[in-house]
Amino acid sequence: MSIEIKEVLTKDDLKKFVKFPFKLYKDNQYWAPPFLKDEIKTLSSDINPAFEYCKSKYWLAYKDGEIAGRIAAIINNTLIEKWNVRKARFGWIDFIDDNEVSKVLLNTAEVWARENGLESIEGPMGFTDLDEEGMLVEGFEEQGSYPMIYNYPYYPGHLERLGYKKEVDWLEFEIKVPDEIPEKIVRVNNLILKRSKLRLLDAKKAKAYKPYIPGFWNIIEEAYADIFGAIPFTEKQKEFYTEQYFGFLIPEYSKFIINEKDEVVAVGLAFPSFTKALRKAKGRLFPFGVFHMLYAIKHPEKLDFYLIGVKKEYIGHGVISIMMNEINKNAIKNGIKFCETSGELEDNKAVQDMWRHYEHRQHKRRRCFIKTL
Repeated sequence: MSIEIKEVLTKDDLKKFVKFPFKLYKDNQYWAPPFLKDEIKTLSSDINPAFEYCKSKYWLAYKDGEIAGRIAAIINNTLIEKWNVRKARFGWIDFIDDNEVSKVLLNTAEVWARENGLESIEGPMGFTDLDEEGMLVEGFEEQGSYPMIYNYPYYPGHLERLGYKKEVDWLEFEIKVPDEIPEKIVRVNNLILKRSKLRLLDAKKAKAYKPYIPGFWNIIEEAYADIFGAIPFTEKQKEFYTEQYFGFLIPEYSKFIINEKDEVVAVGLAFPSFTKALRKAKGRLFPFGVFHMLYAIKHPEKLDFYLIGVKKEYIGHGVISIMMNEINKNAIKNGIKFCETSGELEDNKAVQDMWRHYEHRQHKRRRCFIKTL
């Protein structure tokens, strides 16, 4: 039977779009589900501020009357202007292991991109760098994590058969938490703080970070300005992501370093792994998902390291070591043995050099593919 492609036009269609992976990965032990509510917010043009400069379309592929795949296509005008590229993006791509399904999905996105005068299409990518990006090409039998995409091993082969090629790769690392923090390191870190007139933010609850949120965004925009595909955030986007994520910061693993002017000069954010909790919650925080999340926070098995950022004038001043050791100290106290990084561009040696002081392994690789239209 032929494949039928349908554009997502209604709220009911959008619910089917975000729920499809829950069926596709129902029996997969490595997949980390998203929050359904957050997915709908991100994909809704009347909620996500990215639609001030983006436009998108979503489609579902049907085979024998059943949903067999999905794809989003995005035109990000800020990206096009900043990087001087005529390219679209695809994201939120999932499909059964059927060549016709993947072909119809990607061809539909390609046609739309060409109709809008674009010359290439890349993905998986989202509206911004804070959306999930990169298709897994290594590490299919490693536990997935909340901030990163998981996909079946057959996905990359489908794209390659359709003419997609590697654009960039991200690497992920599993870092072993040390058994203890050497006293010498503690003394050196304290000396750095004193001499540089810096301090660690003494946060006991998430609300303690609120006065420093503007400083956080300043660092993120500065530190990631030249990273592949990065674009500046609007004030509405900052508010959107702040509301979505900042209420969940955990002081033990979220470290801000402040200078004598009360300015944020470095940030490091990690969270207990929520993968098992999300699977049990089936993508819903209420009514019972919140209990699974609280259990994961109180009984952490692993940390997921989300991001690190440092103001340029403080790079090389030891502030990264200070943040890492503070996070390690609490991980040791709570019996956590491993921390997993988010994706790091494979040529970003400065970031990867941070892990040389730890026992570690590069266990995942994900890829942004591109195709000339």
